[in-house]
Amino acid sequence: MLITAAPAQATPASRLTGLRLVIFGIIGFLTLTDLFAAQAILPSLARHYGVSPSQIGLAVNASTFGMAVSCLGVAVISHNLNRRDGIWISLALLALPTVLLAFAPNLAVFAMLRVVQGVFMAAAFTLTMAYLAETYDADEISSALSAYVTGVVASNLIGRLISATVADLLGLGINFYLLSALNLAGALLVFFTLSRMSPRKVSGAAISPLAAWGLHVRNPALRAAFCLGFLILFAFIGTFTYVNFVLAGAPLKLSPMSLGLVYFVFLPSLFTTPLAGRAVSRFGLRRALWAGLAVAGFGLPFLLSTSLNAILLGMVLVGIGTFFAQAIGTGFVGRAAETHRAAASGLYLSSYYIGGLVGAIVLGQLFDRLGWAATVTAIGLALAVSAVLGLKMIVRT
Repeated sequence: MLITAAPAQATPASRLTGLRLVIFGIIGFLTLTDLFAAQAILPSLARHYGVSPSQIGLAVNASTFGMAVSCLGVAVISHNLNRRDGIWISLALLALPTVLLAFAPNLAVFAMLRVVQGVFMAAAFTLTMAYLAETYDADEISSALSAYVTGVVASNLIGRLISATVADLLGLGINFYLLSALNLAGALLVFFTLSRMSPRKVSGAAISPLAAWGLHVRNPALRAAFCLGFLILFAFIGTFTYVNFVLAGAPLKLSPMSLGLVYFVFLPSLFTTPLAGRAVSRFGLRRALWAGLAVAGFGLPFLLSTSLNAILLGMVLVGIGTFFAQAIGTGFVGRAAETHRAAASGLYLSSYYIGGLVGAIVLGQLFDRLGWAATVTAIGLALAVSAVLGLKMIVRT
């Protein structure tokens, strides 16, 4: 199990340059493109399989179940894994279920393949988090993770644009072929740009994964961070899964390609998310976190409008706020977990992705049964509870 050790020796990889930040951002983009790309074509998939919004929403977001399980599994065996090799192999294997989605005969098979996708995406994601935590010191971790999360933001925008455009012009099958090619491109980038890093040697007595998880769960600050991660993806998935059906339905009736163009709403987040680390340093974690959550909350009333421009503004604000808060939460776990960081990252990411799955289920049922207004209200409650959790997120010195 990953625990603290002596500082890593200085290597070219340990110098946090602008080029390295760009590389981490691109790796983040190529790691999670598949997670978000399918959300841009939800109405098309619903028509293809003849199912309701909540059913296709659950199937597409089934990847978060695989991710939650994978995060914990990788944390258990991380002490035996070379970081770079684990990342590039996971991305290479991700290409297989991605291409098979083009041939999924029914919704059950589609959902199963999404779960498998989630396993490999989370393995790459978790190992990259461990790689960054082991390579950089405490002052650099926030910047490195912010760059990585910025790449994830880019995957929300560019991945959805690619998926919506290709699916509309060339069909659903070609879309999944292209996404599979991007998975392989990510594997090649990691193989050729990241330094080979073996797991750190244990300093002192090792403990079991279960004991390490128990150690972190008993830490009130980390426990609050795990709950924060759950609620952030709960709110995010609820917003950006089911708003597709609002935009595709009356009175707006946007086409699949137009739905893809809508996701330029993530463009501002590309510029605001990297500022999260600096905001924490300057204003403190609580104020920075609350500012992000407030921006997201301010966007919710706009989602209830029948005006496309108002809905787009709401999506912009929710995207900025949730990604900003996510970058803060991710960086906080890296600082607050003084030992067994792989276990802490695994718990955080598992909680985060379980939040996405629960969001898809609960908010999907609200959307089907009570409508969009009830869904947005539940999202607002999740953001409010997230703000309260910020009171517990204090790094002990």
